[in-house]
Amino acid sequence: MTQLQLSDTEKMIEFAIAQAHTLNVTVNIAIVDTAGHLIAFQRMDGALVGAIDIAIKKAYTAALFQKPTHELGERSLPGQPLFGIESSNGGLITFAGGLPITFSENENVEKVCIGAIGVSGSTIENDLSIAKAALRL
Repeated sequence: MTQLQLSDTEKMIEFAIAQAHTLNVTVNIAIVDTAGHLIAFQRMDGALVGAIDIAIKKAYTAALFQKPTHELGERSLPGQPLFGIESSNGGLITFAGGLPITFSENENVEKVCIGAIGVSGSTIENDLSIAKAALRL
């Protein structure tokens, strides 16, 4: 798999929703390709409308930088080397809930980023837990 297929994203969304139900929360889930273009999106019943854009931007941020959004957030605090990065690229999100989606043909080959997922609508801890569940991490 060198690129995400719609069928892959549908499974990820199913895993994410299952974790959201376990946590008794409703969220928005966005999956993008490596350029940050939306492949799949799901808004659970009752999920916050304002969190739609945040989920998409979390996925976008994780895809562009191939890093979890919370790691970028740690490096973008005042005095840190990436301070101000969130205002680049049309606006980024640098708190938890965005993860790169990586793939490797086998354990001897380095993983490559093939997209990203963003989850928003609950606490950042729950959003991250749901994103990890979607990727089976």
